[in-house]
Amino acid sequence: MAQRIVIEPVTRIEGHAKITIQLDEDGNVADAWFHVTQLRGFEKLCEGRPFSEMPSLMARICGICPVSHLLASGKACDQLLAVRIPEPAVKLRRLLNLAQIVQSHALSFFHLSAPDLLLGMNSDPKKRNLFGLIETNPQIAKDGIRLRKIGQTVIELLAGKRIHPAWVVPGGVSEPLTVEKRDQILSMLPEAKEIALRTLQWFKRSLEDFRDEIRTFANFPSLFLGLVTPEGKWECYHGRVRVVDENGHIVADQLDPTEYQEYIGEATEPWTYLKFPYYKPMGYPDGMYRVGPLARLNIIDGFDTPLAEQEWVEFRELERGAILSSFYYHYARLIEILHAVEKMEELLNDPDILSKHVRAIAGLNNLEGIGVAEAPRGILIHHYKVNEDGLMEWANLIIATGHNNLAMSKGILQVAKHFINGKQLNEGMLNRVEAVIRAFDPCLSCSTHAVGRMPLHIQLIGPDGTLLDELRRD
Repeated sequence: MAQRIVIEPVTRIEGHAKITIQLDEDGNVADAWFHVTQLRGFEKLCEGRPFSEMPSLMARICGICPVSHLLASGKACDQLLAVRIPEPAVKLRRLLNLAQIVQSHALSFFHLSAPDLLLGMNSDPKKRNLFGLIETNPQIAKDGIRLRKIGQTVIELLAGKRIHPAWVVPGGVSEPLTVEKRDQILSMLPEAKEIALRTLQWFKRSLEDFRDEIRTFANFPSLFLGLVTPEGKWECYHGRVRVVDENGHIVADQLDPTEYQEYIGEATEPWTYLKFPYYKPMGYPDGMYRVGPLARLNIIDGFDTPLAEQEWVEFRELERGAILSSFYYHYARLIEILHAVEKMEELLNDPDILSKHVRAIAGLNNLEGIGVAEAPRGILIHHYKVNEDGLMEWANLIIATGHNNLAMSKGILQVAKHFINGKQLNEGMLNRVEAVIRAFDPCLSCSTHAVGRMPLHIQLIGPDGTLLDELRRD
């Protein structure tokens, strides 16, 4: 008779999920599943609404990454208008996306994962949180809070609100940037750069302490997918799709993101509400790929800002091919924060950023539109169809967490097989299974915050039905 461990909920992630680990009769891990246990249905909720409402409506999908949905939706609506938006509006949208990357990556690294990295995977769960971090490592905790605040403040100055802004509209943005706001943003960026560099130096020194985690946190061959510029550089707003394999070799390049259905398929499984995208030429599930910070640093030929480029060159020296361990998502986030700050400085010093020409006005000209951008967690796709009256008839949304679903599921199996001893449970074992999910920083569209505790009751039942071990967290 098999035994089963259930971790519910998975803590320090955005959203609701659980993990099921199946043991064989000898107590060895046989299989594992990552279940997303919520269904919100935004693809259906938007039907019948005017397409012009879509950007602000879609921003409400998530309180952590509303900007990402706002931008992808805005780009889809640009296609419905069939307009080329003004270049200053493109730069302002880029600026907004870079600020979103800074604040979201700061949340993931400092608030959600740093407690594991600094306090230890085996540390007391009552202390293993932001408050425990403030107590033991106040400077790093302050850096994380400050860096996220800078990103959120930039979003607020640009878009009027930190959460669920409506500034991005079909055809561009609703209002230009003022000199005063530009200067206020510029004044914060040197501090953000200092924090990013300081944290990178600390994190690189700490890597030796996590050899087991590096070796087992979703460390396996896969494809990597994301946007690049025509020159193959890092891109977050308007690029073409590149796919590379585990050796770093380009499998496909400069694919049109609006033709995603030609090369990305979506599978479903009965035990989760989250779909499983895959690379069509390789089929399901062999076409597993990863997106997000690690993928972006694996697919590019470099950055176009000097400090990030220097860090990326060092990062790529970790392995001869692609960097395979998902533990390095944390490393990649810090490099992307640094690049985002450098790029924001560059954009804000461009005189064009203050132009008043920030919106193209047009009516409905197409009945179908696709918007694609890089969210902090990876490539984000919004695909809309409307009727002749401009009312939404159909929508398909593929979020970054979905792209990573196959890899996350395989990752928890790899970690569980390495760390879990079916004869006796301990909290550190289970935390590592959660931590591999946190490395991907999944965004499950609805916030869950369990600070300092995880309501959890696990029983390990033997083949004869007897209770072998029990772990409870109230």
